[in-house]
Amino acid sequence: MRLQAAPVPGESCTGEKISVVGATGYIGKAVVKESVRRGYPTVAVMRDVEKNKGEPKFQGATLQKFDVTDRQSCLDGNLFQKGGVDTVICCLASRTGTKSDSYAIDYQASLNCAEAAKAAGARRFILLSAYCVKSAERKDPYALQFQYAKMELEQKLKELTSDGSSFDFVSVRPTAFFKSVSGQLEVVDGGAPFVYFDLGNNRCARCNPISEPDLAAALLDNVADDTYKNGIWNIGGPDAGGLSMVEQGEILHKILKKEGEPKLLGVPIGLFDVIINGLQWVSDTFSNQWFDDAAELGRIGKYYAVEDMLTTDPSEMYGRTKLEEHYTYIAENGQEYDPYTSVFGSAEGKEKFKEKVS
Repeated sequence: MRLQAAPVPGESCTGEKISVVGATGYIGKAVVKESVRRGYPTVAVMRDVEKNKGEPKFQGATLQKFDVTDRQSCLDGNLFQKGGVDTVICCLASRTGTKSDSYAIDYQASLNCAEAAKAAGARRFILLSAYCVKSAERKDPYALQFQYAKMELEQKLKELTSDGSSFDFVSVRPTAFFKSVSGQLEVVDGGAPFVYFDLGNNRCARCNPISEPDLAAALLDNVADDTYKNGIWNIGGPDAGGLSMVEQGEILHKILKKEGEPKLLGVPIGLFDVIINGLQWVSDTFSNQWFDDAAELGRIGKYYAVEDMLTTDPSEMYGRTKLEEHYTYIAENGQEYDPYTSVFGSAEGKEKFKEKVS
């Protein structure tokens, strides 16, 4: 019997067949690129192949057109052919985080893929989850709908893998993405203050976000590594102790070479409550789904303003790229606009900044 070498973080490749669902997302694209780089035969599953065939990060991968929300087609074996996949990496995520969207994508579509993977004979399902799912597990009164959806999916995965079959899973829970803490670059460059939420007593939230290449590498590591088999891996980036929002604003000020002291605007966290309660009142009074969704978006915003997205255990800190290095890079090269993570700024502002630095 041939002994397998110990897995090497960031490099190991078993040579197995990999399928990535949610491949066109921010992390999904990075996972496809990393999978191909390591030498895995890689299939990127997406709704629109024609639209995405020119994406540089998909070079070397096979593009498969499929709608993973079609449960019956998944169960009929149209998503994964029998014996055609060894590991599925699921990067599906709802765009809005509202209840209907979360349960349709974070829960049901992801479950469709897991069940289809098992039926096709895959041995592992690697889920891109979220560190903040802990709030749903604790039943925090402020836990969010997408957190419950992901938690319930993880519970289903435990059921799917508890029947003695060879099918198992790993749930990777990142703290935050670099993109989600980069939205104020252009407005600060334009002279506006860096906005943070003041929690009182000179406190604001801290985080150690992880870069897209580092997170992609961590997900791929779990193909060869059984450390977190049928379990959960909380993971953040290499910034020890994390960075507060104030520190992030100070770093942007320095990197953008602004004169004087950093412009920082602390907004009282109570402002969120006024907005959320008002939206929820309208929703409850008039049975209006739009206002209910808007209130949930407000709760999402407040959650990330008050909760530390921070890992401190060395086993839960991964990668090489620190947040300041990322800020330096986007200050020199610009960044893509994403309406779902760019709370501040605009598509036009980001394009103007990219033109300025190019």
